[in-house]
Amino acid sequence: MQICWVPSTPALGPLPSGQFGAGLVPAPGCHRICMAGSCGGCSPIVPQAWPRGCDWVCVGLGAFCRIAEMPTLLLTALILCLAEPVLPSQDTEYIQSCMHKLSEGLKQGSSRHNWARLTELERALAHSTFGKEEYSFKTNILEAFVFNITAGRFRGLNISSNMPVQNKEQAPAWLKGSINFPVELMEGMEAQEEQKLICIHIHSASLFLDEHNSSVLNNHILGAFLHNRRVEQLRRPVEIHFMHNEELDSSNATCVFWQPAGTGSAGTWSRKGCETQHQKGTVRCLCNHLTYFAVLLIQAHNLSESELQSLTYISTVGCSISAAAAFCTLLLCCIFRCRPRDDTTRIHMNLLAALLLLNTSFLLSEPLAEGTMGGCQAAAALLHGSLLCALGWMWAEGFHLYLLLIKVYNIYVRHYLLKLCLCTWGLPTLAVVAVLIFRREIYGHHVISTADGYKNVTMCWLTSPPAHYMTLCYAGLILLFNVLVLVAVVVVLRKTRQQQRRARRDWVTVLGLTCLLGTTWGTAFCAFGVLLVPQLYLFTILNSLQGVFLCLWYLSTHRSKRSTSDCSAS
Repeated sequence: MQICWVPSTPALGPLPSGQFGAGLVPAPGCHRICMAGSCGGCSPIVPQAWPRGCDWVCVGLGAFCRIAEMPTLLLTALILCLAEPVLPSQDTEYIQSCMHKLSEGLKQGSSRHNWARLTELERALAHSTFGKEEYSFKTNILEAFVFNITAGRFRGLNISSNMPVQNKEQAPAWLKGSINFPVELMEGMEAQEEQKLICIHIHSASLFLDEHNSSVLNNHILGAFLHNRRVEQLRRPVEIHFMHNEELDSSNATCVFWQPAGTGSAGTWSRKGCETQHQKGTVRCLCNHLTYFAVLLIQAHNLSESELQSLTYISTVGCSISAAAAFCTLLLCCIFRCRPRDDTTRIHMNLLAALLLLNTSFLLSEPLAEGTMGGCQAAAALLHGSLLCALGWMWAEGFHLYLLLIKVYNIYVRHYLLKLCLCTWGLPTLAVVAVLIFRREIYGHHVISTADGYKNVTMCWLTSPPAHYMTLCYAGLILLFNVLVLVAVVVVLRKTRQQQRRARRDWVTVLGLTCLLGTTWGTAFCAFGVLLVPQLYLFTILNSLQGVFLCLWYLSTHRSKRSTSDCSAS
C-alpha cells in the first residue's frame, strides 16, 4: 500500500480528480495520503472530491480517517482540521488589526466609523478561541482583556490598568485604574456554564462625545461586558476606580455610564445606577450593571436639573407678568395721555417699551430654538438688540436724573429726546444689523448645561464668547454710571430731608430709582463660588419683574402729580 504526501496547506475549494494541494498527483495504486508528515490515532473528517482508489488519509493532526467507501467527500472539514493549530495566531492578527484601526480612528478624532470599529473589536474578542484562561492586547491608547470563566468556579475578579496622564509642563505620568467584579456577576447561570468576560480600556474620549462635548476625567473610559449575557441590577455593584492627581469632589466630578443613542445622533452620559465616592486621588464608582464607564467633569457654573427648572419657571412667569404690565401701562398712556408733556414721562415710556420688547423676545427665544437655524438667529438678534436698547434707556434714566437733581442749571439740550433715541434705539439696532450682515454665526443656539450633563435648556442667544464679554462690558459701564448717579441722589436727598416722614418717603424714592436705573442687573457680576445659586435666584426674580416695578413706579408718581396739580388748582 503506497502512502502519498501532499502539502499541509492545500488550496481552498474542491480538488480536481487525481490532484492534491499544489498540483501533486498521486502515484498509481495510492491507498493512503499523509499530510504534514506524521500520522497516528484516528478521528473522523469529511474531505471533498478525493480521487478514487484512496482508502485512508492522514491529515498531520494525529488522525487517520477511512475514505475508501466515500466517493465524494467535503474538503471544508479537512481544511478546518488543518487550520486548528493555526487559529490562535489568526485570531491574534485579526484582533490586533481591529485594535490598530480603532486606535488610528481615535487619534484622528472622527467618530464617524469608530463605533463600527469598536463593535468589530468587541465581536472579535467575544469570538476569539484561545486555549488560555486569560489573555490581553494593547496599543498606545487601547487595552483589551479577555477572561474565560466557568460560572461555578468564579470567585470575583480584579483588573487593573496603567493610564497615561499628560501633566502641564511635566512629563507624562501613569495612573492606575481598576475594575473589581463581584461573585454575583455569575448569578443565575449553570455551574458548568462557560462565559467570556471582556474588558476594554480606552484612553481617548473622542468616541464618547455627547451633543454638549462633555469632558471626562483624563479622557479615560473603562468598559466591560459578558459575551452573550446582559448584566444589570446586580445585588453587589461593580467597583471601578479612577486614579487622578486633581482636586475633585462631588461638586465637580461624578460617575457616569454611556447610553448609546439611535443612528445619526449622539449618545449621552447618565448617572442612573451608579454611585460616586471620592477619596484622595481616587474616584470610586459603584455601578449595578456593565457597560462603558467614566468620570464626568462638571463645570463650576452648571446647575442641578431641579434648580434649572425652577429658574426657568420663575423667568417665564416673571417675564410674562412684566410684559403684560408694561403693555397695559403703555396702552393706558396712549389712551389717557396721547402725548406726554414732559421728557421724564417720555423717557419712562421708552424704557417700558424696551422692557416689553426684551421680555417678549426672551419668552420667544426658547421655543424658536427648536426651529430652523435662521429663525433662531433672528430670535437671538432680537433678544440681543432689545437687551442693548433696554440697558441704553436705563442709562438715559440715569443721565436725565443727573441733569435734574445734580447739575440743575444750564441743562437745556436741543432736540434732547431725539438725541436720546438715536443713542438708545439707533446705535444698538445698527450694531445688531451689522453683526447679522457680517458675522451671522455669532447668533445661534446657546445651551445652559446642568450638572447631570444631559438634561439641559437650549435658547437662542450669543454663541461667541468675545461678543458675550463685550455685551457684559457695555452693561457694566452703564450700571457703574447709574450706581454713581444713585449714590449722588441719595446724598442730595439726605441734605434736603426735614422730618422723619419725609425720610421714609425718601427711602421709597431710592428703592424706586434703584429699579428705574436698572442697578439690580449688577447682581449678574456676583455669579461665582457659593454666591452662584442665590445670585441667580435674586437676579431672576428682580429683573424678570422689573416691568411690574416700573409700572407701579409710574402709576404712583403719576397719581402724586395729579394730586399736586389738583391742590394747586383748588
